Amino acid sequence: MKPVVRQSVWRDGASRPDDLAEETPVAFEYNGISHAVMLASPADLEDLAVGFSLSEGIVARRQDIFDIVCGESDAGITLRIEIASEDFARLKEHRRSLAGRTGCGLCGAESLGQVMRDLAPLPPSAPFPLPALYAGMRRLPALQVMQQATGATHAACRVDREGMVSYVREDVGRHNALDKTLGALARGGVSLEDGALVITSRASFEMVQKVAALGVGTLAAVSAPTARAVRLAESLNVCLIGFLRQEACVIYTRSNAMAELGP
Repeated sequence: MKPVVRQSVWRDGASRPDDLAEETPVAFEYNGISHAVMLASPADLEDLAVGFSLSEGIVARRQDIFDIVCGESDAGITLRIEIASEDFARLKEHRRSLAGRTGCGLCGAESLGQVMRDLAPLPPSAPFPLPALYAGMRRLPALQVMQQATGATHAACRVDREGMVSYVREDVGRHNALDKTLGALARGGVSLEDGALVITSRASFEMVQKVAALGVGTLAAVSAPTARAVRLAESLNVCLIGFLRQEACVIYTRSNAMAELGP
């Protein structure tokens, strides 16, 4: 299944070809047991499987994922993921249904207690240089291939301390794009602590939760964060940045340390 499809549309008084972002149901099965279904772009699905498994705490380490098989049918795509027996036993105890809409981070959670995870604050780290974030933001749009074609996808990426962008992943769902980037980084053996993550969406609290679970200390969003996201970032020692533009941003947490670096 292709992530971008071409269709004839009526525009400017004539029939013209247009590119549309595909979305399809993606089911997650762990050791043969169905766990979640979400709508996602059918691209970089192994990255999605790894990133979702890690960021949701289903597995503790990349090495605990033994195999990923993608199966396609008329109904959608199934990711058959084999994980370590210890992780699977824990998953069965805390299973929840996540079937829901595109980009929804909590659809189907069975109780309020499942919303907040018990995460330890990240250890203190050197502030991430703002000039590197600005440089990364300038470079990112040219790398958003699906967005350029369709105008319908979010992106996430890693920015290093020199402002170089890598591991760009796109999806119709912002959470999926983030999970894909986290999964790609984990599969590539890249240090998650020594870089910032940039997302082309708002920053909601579950996105802060995802990056903190994997030890990422800086999350920068093109749009605004929510109040709960700011409170969570503060408690987990995550630097949360919003309204990231080419030469401007708003720093919501760890602002004193970041401000010392200047524009």
